[in-house]
Amino acid sequence: MLLGAPRVETYASVTSTLDVAHDRASSVPHGTLVLADEQTAGRGTHGRRWTSPSGAGVWLALIARPADAASLDVLSLRCGLYAAEALDPLADETVGVKWPNDLYVGGRKLAGVLIETRWRGNAAEWVAIGFGLNVAAPTLSSAIGLPPGSSRVEALMAVVPALRRAAEARGHLSADERSRWTRRDVARGRALTAPTAGVGDGISSAGELLVRGADGTIVRHRTGSLTFAEPLPCS
Repeated sequence: MLLGAPRVETYASVTSTLDVAHDRASSVPHGTLVLADEQTAGRGTHGRRWTSPSGAGVWLALIARPADAASLDVLSLRCGLYAAEALDPLADETVGVKWPNDLYVGGRKLAGVLIETRWRGNAAEWVAIGFGLNVAAPTLSSAIGLPPGSSRVEALMAVVPALRRAAEARGHLSADERSRWTRRDVARGRALTAPTAGVGDGISSAGELLVRGADGTIVRHRTGSLTFAEPLPCS
């Protein structure tokens, strides 16, 4: 199959590909891909909602059953990293990563990852990996698309195998993965106001954001939103 997925379900319009993924997850195989041309109630972290216009991007959810619990700690970061690497050739430049779930180009948001887990007792029954990529540039000044003329099919062929590799990986981030993240980290060395004030100092192997305070102390954050003291410079 072109995308390497055991099953692909396509929809003209959905509220969110994540909604469909959760509805279908119990009866479809690991690796099933849900694609939509349009989302009318896409969602992100902290309950944020938006619409995903028809034909303007790649809106998908990948259903996975992680191999081990530790991989869940870093799944959002791993998906972002692998997708960023896969998108470099289409973006014509290095795609940056912003903890915990965004991809950036030229100081503007290109794509986002949202992981939702469904549990049975203490075990994860499945995860839905939501991924939204702007192919056409949105009207928002804080967002960006791929270069004009980019193909959604090409973007899909790059992103889906990357997300599937991320979903199959085991354990916490390796030293190599952390090194690859560092080369793309848009927050490293920048002044932050949240989740705590300080300077971005990378991530831990467990996916924690590291923030260095004025006294040199490192504070670790497992959850939260990263806010810059000043906006990222836009190219």
